[in-house]
Amino acid sequence: MVWHIPHLHALAAEQGPLTVLTKPRSQAGELLAADPSVAQLLFLQRPGRHGGIIGSLRLVRELRRHRFASAWLFHGSTRYALLLVLAGIPKLHGYGRGWQRDLLNGVMLTANQLRDHPIDKADVLLQQAGIPRTPEQSALYVNPVEQHWVQQTYGHWPQPWIALGIGSSEARKQWGEQNFAALAASLHEQYGATLFLLGGPAELGLGQAIITRVQQATGYSPLLPAPAIARTAAILQACCLYIGNDTGALNMAAAVEVPCIGLFGGSLPLRHSPLIHALTPLAGEGMAAITPRQVMQAVAACEQRLGPQRQKQQDNPCGQTYSQ
Repeated sequence: MVWHIPHLHALAAEQGPLTVLTKPRSQAGELLAADPSVAQLLFLQRPGRHGGIIGSLRLVRELRRHRFASAWLFHGSTRYALLLVLAGIPKLHGYGRGWQRDLLNGVMLTANQLRDHPIDKADVLLQQAGIPRTPEQSALYVNPVEQHWVQQTYGHWPQPWIALGIGSSEARKQWGEQNFAALAASLHEQYGATLFLLGGPAELGLGQAIITRVQQATGYSPLLPAPAIARTAAILQACCLYIGNDTGALNMAAAVEVPCIGLFGGSLPLRHSPLIHALTPLAGEGMAAITPRQVMQAVAACEQRLGPQRQKQQDNPCGQTYSQ
């Protein structure tokens, strides 16, 4: 969902506040709660009330009640396109993959464009419709209530604040307990940084293990906030730097205009934001080949972000993307 926030903002700038249909697992209820570009959220509950043939027909009836004039399908599913046709939506734009192309009547992509990254596909789709995008449209709106909570709860902790993204959806993308602990100890000793360990419920044990290691090495305990998307966004926005795995928090950090050092030992580097500085090992070596020392060298390139006069920047203050 974070990838498509700029596209939602661009569409809303042209057409007014949007209705967004997505799955609950996108966590759009928290990500978009404060976003003025979104008028309402509808959730595709499948499995559940929209599962199977009967559930699909139920969804069609629900969509018909809204009398939508147009729809933008940022997905290659023929099934979703068919449901939009059955809902009576007059103008349908989308990627046009496979049989989906026969159901759409708006802008579509070419066969070569269908091979692109999802962000690039959505970019091209809007370009072909003559809908401009601006850098400002990439920003994730953060809930003011959560911003206030972060300042009330953590405002007394010393600057700089650095977020460590320890979450990972796959083992090959995980940098690991020992590496994160060594990095955290170095960051605190060199910069006096307040460190936030950010992950999901599955990483709570990992977070505690990292805290134990850092305590033993330095006497300092990093902070481990409870996992919650809206609160995580507010914490990230208050930080001056994100360092971590290729995960949702990395995309969120870039979306709240925080420079990022992304660790891409198990996935291809992301190129959609100039704020993401990718650290990659030599081909085939994986996450274990990225060392805490190498990450600290990348942090040194960001030192203007770690002093008392920190400014939000649209360019990458951490240097160019490079491989180790």
